[in-house]
Amino acid sequence: MPRPIPPPRQTTDVRQASLISAALLLAAQRNPADITTGDLAQAVGITQGAVFRHFSSKEAIWLAVLDWVSDNLMQQLHTAAQPRSGDSEVFNPLTALQKVFLAHVDFVVAHPGVPRIVFQELQHARETELKLAVRALMQKHRALVTGLLQSANAQNLLAPGTDLPSAAVLFLGAVQGLVMQSLLSGQVQAIAAQAPGVFAIYLRGITFKESP
Repeated sequence: MPRPIPPPRQTTDVRQASLISAALLLAAQRNPADITTGDLAQAVGITQGAVFRHFSSKEAIWLAVLDWVSDNLMQQLHTAAQPRSGDSEVFNPLTALQKVFLAHVDFVVAHPGVPRIVFQELQHARETELKLAVRALMQKHRALVTGLLQSANAQNLLAPGTDLPSAAVLFLGAVQGLVMQSLLSGQVQAIAAQAPGVFAIYLRGITFKESP
């Protein structure tokens, strides 16, 4: 009787993508620090030893996860900030800010393991490659928001004297506050409904102009 032909080995890129996806899914269910390479191996149907044929260490896996988050989140945010093709209306940076805000919330709802990973790394006192990767992601996000605020200010859409760096910090803080609430309540989906109201309050704060 002929021996069955074993399934072809998947490429490293495919295996790495599978492990990254598994890490994100498991992080939505438990503390990322408690996730072992054995858990990841079981999730994708390979041996624990096979994990290390695709990643040199557990830290390398989490770095790859953060790279994936950075690439996909920023792509989603930049897409949200751009005017739609064929849109004849003048670009409104405040509308773009709202779309970025809501896009970030949508990303968290779609990938609830992401904030657990990010907050876990930020709480460490020592500098790590993972913490530096999180910080780099936050800097990219802040740069995007600051650019939109600068455009809004140039169009005289902001309240006179608005402190742009503080406005950027407040924007990010509002998103992070919603995300933290989702972690505390365990109801990630709820922040999608709360996000428009939170942004509306933020927008009033940066655009309010006192009557002369």
